[in-house]
This record gives sequence, C-alpha cells and structure tokens, in this order.
Amino acid sequence: MKSTDLRPGMAIKLDGALSVITQFTHVTPGNLRAFVNVKIKNVINGSLIEKRLRSGEEIEVVDLDRRPMEYLYSDSSGHVFMDQDNFEQITLPGGLVGEFMGYLKPNTVITVLIAENKAVSIELPNVVELKVTDTAPGIKGATATNQLKEAVLETGLKTRVPPFIGVGELVRINTEDGSYNSRA
Repeated sequence: MKSTDLRPGMAIKLDGALSVITQFTHVTPGNLRAFVNVKIKNVINGSLIEKRLRSGEEIEVVDLDRRPMEYLYSDSSGHVFMDQDNFEQITLPGGLVGEFMGYLKPNTVITVLIAENKAVSIELPNVVELKVTDTAPGIKGATATNQLKEAVLETGLKTRVPPFIGVGELVRINTEDGSYNSRA
C-alpha cells in the first residue's frame, strides 16, 4: 500500500517490526516534495517512533482482526477482557491498555485489534459516559462564564468541567483528548 493511503489504527510492518499507526500527517511543503509523517507504536516493546516516509512509498500493511470485547476487571497480571462472540477471556498487559484505562469502567465494550493471533491495540468509542466523584462546589450564577474547574471521574481520570457540574452527575468525555463534551 502507498504511504499516502495509510490511516491511524492500521498495522504495518516497518523495518521488520509489527507496528500500529497512532498519528498520520500528509505534508506538502511549497517547493519541496511531499512526504508523510507517521507516529507508530511498536507492538513488541510499546515504544513510540516518529517516521518520515516519502509520498508514494510502498509499505507492507498487516490485516487486523477487529473483535468487540468487554472489559471485565484488572488484576496484577493485567486487564481482563471477554470476547463478545465466543466468551473467551484474554488478559492484556498494562503497557497495551495503560493510557486508555481512565476511560474504561467494568462492562464497557471496546474493539480489540488483533494481528497474527496477538492483541496489538485497542480502539475506544469516541465518547464515554462517566460519573463525577469529586469536584469543587459550583458557584451560583456561573452559568454564563467559560471557566472550567478540575473534576475527578469514577475511573480516576482527571478532567476540567464547567462550574455547574456537581458530584454524582454523568458527563460525556471525549476519548481523543480527555476533554468534557456535555452532560449525559
């Protein structure tokens, strides 16, 4: 596949190692040749690498199996997920799921990407609903301002919410950047 056709979430073999694309940017400077900047995550060791590819360069793409799985619980060996089709349970290491755990509560269904019979990455929904467990009390009459206050959600994730949001309310959180989206 040509480098200009790559997209985030695709698995590729680059320099003999299996990697997943996390970010993709196509750059066309004025008087120079176009190129593609990709950030890739190595599946084996979890390291993030930024690579510059020539526009039109051939890249080996690995087919990914996308399976819906339900997050069950976490223990010392990792995070346990259950396949929605055959009810088989797999344990994913903290390095693979770690940065996404703030968006996952038990019984949340996500998509696990599998390449060569090994889980390589997970895809979260665009928005998740989480309950506010701790935040400063609201200020009366502060509905017209665009100030935000710190809030801690039920999974331990910290974000900023409008002043009228109180403890116990459900809020929608954007999983791309962790920002407040709306009330649930």
